Amino acid sequence: MNIKSLLLGSAAALVAVSGARAADAVTVAEPEPAEYVKICDVYGSGYFYIPGTETCLRIGGYVRYDIGVGDVGSFDGAKTADHQDGSENSTFQKHTRFTLKTWTGQETELGTLKTYTETRFNFANRNAAVYYNTARNSGVSLNFAWIQLGGLRVGKDESAFNTFIGYAGNVINDTIVPYGDFDTNVVQYYFDAGNGFSAVVSLEEGEGVVGTIDSYVPHVVGGVKYTQGWGAISGVVAYDSNYEEVAGKVRVDVNLSNELSVFGMFGYGTDNNLDDPTNAIDAHDRGFYKIWGGNWAFWAGGTYKFNEKTSFNLQVSGDQDKNYGVAANVAYDLVPGFTVTAEVDYDHFGKFDEWVSGADVVNFTNADKKNSVGGMLRFQRSF
Repeated sequence: MNIKSLLLGSAAALVAVSGARAADAVTVAEPEPAEYVKICDVYGSGYFYIPGTETCLRIGGYVRYDIGVGDVGSFDGAKTADHQDGSENSTFQKHTRFTLKTWTGQETELGTLKTYTETRFNFANRNAAVYYNTARNSGVSLNFAWIQLGGLRVGKDESAFNTFIGYAGNVINDTIVPYGDFDTNVVQYYFDAGNGFSAVVSLEEGEGVVGTIDSYVPHVVGGVKYTQGWGAISGVVAYDSNYEEVAGKVRVDVNLSNELSVFGMFGYGTDNNLDDPTNAIDAHDRGFYKIWGGNWAFWAGGTYKFNEKTSFNLQVSGDQDKNYGVAANVAYDLVPGFTVTAEVDYDHFGKFDEWVSGADVVNFTNADKKNSVGGMLRFQRSF
């Protein structure tokens, strides 16, 4: 056998072996295509499609830390007892909050199906008996949890008496003179004409001992609004079914320039039946909607933007009982999503003797001041 024959034979053997192995090769299945999260830009930034559905979801919230000094948050500020000798001391009011928010949206044959939830987790110090001020977990609250299909909304919300017409100013303590209670279960219908006109009708349950409805008859709120580039005009009327009283507010918002916007709001309510001396709030003619003193009250203020990062906010308020408040702050966006706000507040209580008479003191500890001043520094990271 010569070398040429040997080489040809070896080549033939290799081909035969290779063919046999190819016949025995294992076929590997193609991998399933990965389903990546897709951005949903139908309802604004931050939404994404829940995998396998047509529902868009957004998750957000904020972390907040407040430092209060003086008479902020209670009538006579934060008080505590000295741990060594028991004497009374003033102290900071500290409040930390984590808020988790969710939004969903989906288009259906009956209109847009939306939900919104907001849950707040709090840790704070507050006044207690004999000025024993302790820092502790101060509660978890479900502030919003509603479903809306088209214009129909049901669930936990804040009263349309406040949300539809708008909250007061861009200040931290905007309720020095209160403008309405907030938490309630609702059945609401919103109408948007598309030309600047909108309206709402809201059936509400109220909350708390005084505010919660006492029969099958709900509280009723109705409102109308006209919005244009220059600002808006709006009004709401509320019927308190517990006491058969009526309250209303009208508001004007005006954008004077790109930097300056102002607002004015006026409230009026009846109080003929708000005279139950067994409830502290009723004893001062205050119900679920007309929560200010006397029949009328006002709130006014504005915002001036120095630049993209810095704004000045002011609010003044007062009512028929000669309660007055002023709140002013400067808010600065240190970096996108992180805002530091420094605020100063002044309170004047008109019917002072009523507020501090025995068991009628409401939400205030050691109420021995007719005029009070305080300040607050707020750090907030929103996401």
